[in-house]
Amino acid sequence: MMELPVITLLCVLLYLLTGCQAEMDTRNKGRGKGSMWWGIAKAGEPNNLSPLSPGVLFMDPSVHSTLRRKQRRLARENPGVLVAIAKGANQAIHECQFQFRNRRWNCSTRNFLRGKNLFGKIVDKGCRETAFIYAITSAAVTHSIARACSEGSIETCNCDYSQHKLRPHSSSGSPSVSGLRDWEWGGCSDNIAFGFKFSREFVDTGERGRSLREKMNLHNNEAGRMHVQSQVKQECKCHGMSGSCAVKTCWMRLPVFRVIGDNLKDRFDGASRVMVSNTGNARNSNNAHSNRPKQDKVSNSISSNSIHTKRENKPRKHKYGFQLKPYNPDHKPPSPKDLVYLEPSPGFCERNPKLGIQGTHGRQCNDTSIGVDGCDLMCCGRGYRIQEVVVVERCNCVFQWCCEVKCDICRTKKTIHMCL
Repeated sequence: MMELPVITLLCVLLYLLTGCQAEMDTRNKGRGKGSMWWGIAKAGEPNNLSPLSPGVLFMDPSVHSTLRRKQRRLARENPGVLVAIAKGANQAIHECQFQFRNRRWNCSTRNFLRGKNLFGKIVDKGCRETAFIYAITSAAVTHSIARACSEGSIETCNCDYSQHKLRPHSSSGSPSVSGLRDWEWGGCSDNIAFGFKFSREFVDTGERGRSLREKMNLHNNEAGRMHVQSQVKQECKCHGMSGSCAVKTCWMRLPVFRVIGDNLKDRFDGASRVMVSNTGNARNSNNAHSNRPKQDKVSNSISSNSIHTKRENKPRKHKYGFQLKPYNPDHKPPSPKDLVYLEPSPGFCERNPKLGIQGTHGRQCNDTSIGVDGCDLMCCGRGYRIQEVVVVERCNCVFQWCCEVKCDICRTKKTIHMCL
């Protein structure tokens, strides 16, 4: 009689172990093949992040389900950061769709479903489109966090005052008068150091760098961040009587995100197909990540601008110490800012539900262009139909005092070309 409870207990333990193993296998299967946090851009629309009190945000279940455990912890430890991440994710989507608006693959997210990848199953392929997605999303988070710090939207960081320790130089070509400076550090600089570091912690969660695909993801994430870091420029404002520029106050400012998007699109066109070199585990051999911000730059504000103050002294494994080499030995190795991919892109001409590809049927094309937006390339040789549409728009706008702009409504006929 005592054997029955023992057998039952053993069956329960076996079931639990099998379930845990299945869960681990499911997690590992999806590791390195897309980032679920991208879904934060769509989660809980239209009001996915509802302020409860200053610095505290309510995370609804749809947002919660898109984040890993470490990402949720980072969001808790850095009040206000979730809004900046959501803004960055949306910024990445809009920029990606703008850059590829005239390409066969147009960065569509219209088939997004809860619990699925935002960009669809295309990210399961290690192609150059996937490389761009990883780079643009990583760059957008870096850009958004750095800007949010300077705006005071995140409690654990603020403006970057590290530049104030540096001695200003004369902005003119000739040597400045002794004891007289024509500009000085001031204002509020965008905190690119905190944005870079936080993006690494948040975006790279789950990418351990153990497989070739994970190395590809890490490289492209880092490339996106480096493009943001390299675009920080000095801005100045004049001070003086009657509009003179007796003294200039200067600070470091990030450009609009379109600049980063344009640069990454250029890198997409020249992306490198890669493979792992024999020295992939040599930390010192990795030149692709040697330009990351130094740790001492992230120590100038509240709580030393720490991402997670409780874990500052915890040793971390260095997962960026790898070297990728070109698939073609005659090509030069990829630079830190280059995008890398593993396999050729799939065809985007025909609809492919398995990969979430919409195809180009019904897409608008330019019949006078010989580029990728031209009807010959966009329609994949299937031909196109000519259609006349009536466009309604405002015209003849006049400003009337005070303060109103009145416009007429104009209807014009426009000829468009649609792929068959």
